[in-house]
Amino acid sequence: MTGSAANRPAPVAVVTGGARRLGRHLCEVLSSRGYRVVIVFRQSADAADSLVAAIEANGGVARAVQADIGVRADVQRVFDDVAAHEGRVDLLLNNVGNYNPQDVTKLDPAVWDATLATNLSGAYYCCYHALRQMPDGGQIISIGMAGLEGIRANTRGADYYVSKTGLLVLTRALAAGYASRRIRVNMVSPGQLDNSIDLPPPDKIGSEVPLNRAGTMTDISEAVSYLLEASYVTGANIDVAGGYRL
Repeated sequence: MTGSAANRPAPVAVVTGGARRLGRHLCEVLSSRGYRVVIVFRQSADAADSLVAAIEANGGVARAVQADIGVRADVQRVFDDVAAHEGRVDLLLNNVGNYNPQDVTKLDPAVWDATLATNLSGAYYCCYHALRQMPDGGQIISIGMAGLEGIRANTRGADYYVSKTGLLVLTRALAAGYASRRIRVNMVSPGQLDNSIDLPPPDKIGSEVPLNRAGTMTDISEAVSYLLEASYVTGANIDVAGGYRL
């Protein structure tokens, strides 16, 4: 290792919804790749603290920050804190996502507002602040949902589907807008994961997923890892879904 490489600070990753489930796994993967990880959580303080401890036990660097991503002032506070402690954002991973599926004929406006605030407006707030601390060549990766390339009726979870479709449009707009700075902006879209709340039983999943199995968190992190290295890919949405919603 050259002297300049040895003295170069580790890149900083900010991961929203990072304390549990997929977010936790992605934080661990990013740490293993040499990132200093800022774990943003809303309510799961114990899980966030245990993740910090686990990363540090494996030789990594991490800390946790509490915030409600759907609240603009909370997001600004998080990134002010990052500016004071880490001084930069090399990777923003928009992982947080409200999913409380209701039939569209019974969808409460309060649920609609909460979903859009967190999944779309909150993601934009994070992008807005992260980009002001991001050096040229940085990255934003957002977690979407499979099937966004084809607009279709989805009567269950319409608020979630609308929010993630909007996030794809935002992803592509930012990719084009920040290309001159070599900032790449992409999306990874899972389908039916093995911890999904509406996963079909094993003997039924083949009717929805052509590859006949649920996805795993490793399937998603492999796509994220690909994008981290894919220097000529921006504005892309990668369905990691086994053919779900083709």
